[in-house]
Amino acid sequence: MLNRREFAQSTASLATASLAAAGALSLGTLANSSHAQAPPATKVTVELPRARVPLSFIIDDSTCLVNMGKFCMPQFASALPERDEYKKPWREWPSEIPDSFVRDFGSWCAEHDVRGKFSIVPYPACVGWLDRELPGWSRRDLQASLQLVRELMLPRWDIHPEMITHTRVIDLKTGRPHAEISAATMENSFPQTDISVDQLTEYLAYALRILKNCDLPCEGITTPGGFGNKVKLKLPQAVFEAVRDVYGTELPHYFKYVSLGDESVLPRFENVHKTDGDTPQLTVNVPAGTGDWFGGWDGVVESQGHLYSSDDASSGRMVELIERRQPAVMLCHWPGLYCNGLQTGYKQFQKVVLALEQRFKDETRWMKISEIGRYWTAKEFTKIDVVDQAANLQAPYACADFTLQVESATVRDKVIYEHGGQKQSLRPVASRAMLVANTYHRNEKTITVCFDLSKGASRLVWS
Repeated sequence: MLNRREFAQSTASLATASLAAAGALSLGTLANSSHAQAPPATKVTVELPRARVPLSFIIDDSTCLVNMGKFCMPQFASALPERDEYKKPWREWPSEIPDSFVRDFGSWCAEHDVRGKFSIVPYPACVGWLDRELPGWSRRDLQASLQLVRELMLPRWDIHPEMITHTRVIDLKTGRPHAEISAATMENSFPQTDISVDQLTEYLAYALRILKNCDLPCEGITTPGGFGNKVKLKLPQAVFEAVRDVYGTELPHYFKYVSLGDESVLPRFENVHKTDGDTPQLTVNVPAGTGDWFGGWDGVVESQGHLYSSDDASSGRMVELIERRQPAVMLCHWPGLYCNGLQTGYKQFQKVVLALEQRFKDETRWMKISEIGRYWTAKEFTKIDVVDQAANLQAPYACADFTLQVESATVRDKVIYEHGGQKQSLRPVASRAMLVANTYHRNEKTITVCFDLSKGASRLVWS
């Protein structure tokens, strides 16, 4: 399998749980109830969240202040001198992607509710440690940059480490890069041998602890390039153990793969096991569904935003995924938005968002990739039993905006969600596009219900 910088399709199934392909998503556990009293015409299926296609934006190679395109280039060139892609004039590029750009980008995304994943490389290209010092910038500069990420980005973006440096492999005993400079000592091809889960976990946890020292929460990680390619079966377990150990995260996830063509872009469940009654413990693998078609990882590639979406949203990969009613997760690299100050990638990104908004505003919603992973986990593992005019739910994970479609011979006007002895009356809305938590929409033969699913036992009643 090629890494995502080559934008090939992911080939690793990793013993994932199978998912429904598209549209209204029927659970295997949602077959008509076997109870004799249930009306034979009653059917319950899990819909997309709020009956809308999830959109998300994965940003790689981002960090505080450091222009990773510039500082990565000479290190890759030293390790892989035969590759022409690393022989670019990096000395001419700016050292910084300034906080003014972060502020502009984050504020614009907040106005349009764009959500996704934003990497923070902890020791970016070996320039400096984000929890200590960043040579070339004052400590005040560094602290202000971290505070900007906390205040502006965190509400709508998952924060991931993209391993420790994204360039040189670190000796965890010394905190220094290995003396050898070769492909074997670059994180993009780490590890070179079949190391143990414990060793892999230790490396991931080292990166996570730096971000924790920076008061940045993490529910997952992003792999730099081909990181983990030789230990693909061990990576999900290592992610689970590292994120749980450092942050105590209930449902760890990671980003590594790109799914193109007809390959499924649905989240995949890996490292699935049960340790607490019926609650499955697992790692969610959330793939991207596009290549990077803005300015590339170094910020000098010609942007081709139309590959995501045309100006009228009549074509493009994001349009294709939306029309397939599958998560439309777009990918880019942070230097490719800034484009060494030209911001051509960013301008094309804005055009893509506005085009999708113009055509699909009532059919889509932006979500963080952790939210997409959690929704599909709840969809897959929540047990639902239909009895009379009610659905009994047993959920191992809570989930916001859980959406069910009820097909019944008798459509009712009153819908109540019950949990822990409390009853919540849901209010009707005039269209599916208006669905939010604690609402429902009815037509002649179906009710579409949206509510915040509670962990454990709960009950949905239509009467």
